[in-house]
Amino acid sequence: MEREWVAEESVVIDAEPGAVYAAVADPRRMKQWSPELFAVRVRGRDVEEGTRFVGFNRIGPRVWFTNCRVSTAVPGEVFAFRVSSFGMEVALWGYRVEGIGDGRTRLTEYWQDLRRDARGAAFVSLLGKVFTGVPAERRAAVNREGMRVTLGRIKAAVEP
Repeated sequence: MEREWVAEESVVIDAEPGAVYAAVADPRRMKQWSPELFAVRVRGRDVEEGTRFVGFNRIGPRVWFTNCRVSTAVPGEVFAFRVSSFGMEVALWGYRVEGIGDGRTRLTEYWQDLRRDARGAAFVSLLGKVFTGVPAERRAAVNREGMRVTLGRIKAAVEP
């Protein structure tokens, strides 16, 4: 199986972009949406570019944490954060919010694997497999499945 470096999924939500953005732009709410994330600790009160948080994740009996930093926070448009582990970049996660008219919004969740072409990339990929049980070659497929669950939960919560 060839390794994929990016993945994304989209859903149309019957809600305005501002309401959809509010649902995805606070890491404290992510545990409501994600099938892997079960707890979040945000440093500080406000969430803006530069805000740091720790995500606690689980797949079956495996539990791990990631250090995250908000890299982009443009209200009503995009919210993204970079994930690192042991001081090395692992991934970029984000949400694009696009108003498509009639009070509807297309929400796209995306992921980019950053574990390449950097010192320690192979080591971080190995750690990913050890902690999550998911080899790097399957991570994109596992993330797509999780994105579909996440987007469905956001849609159900945000729609009136």
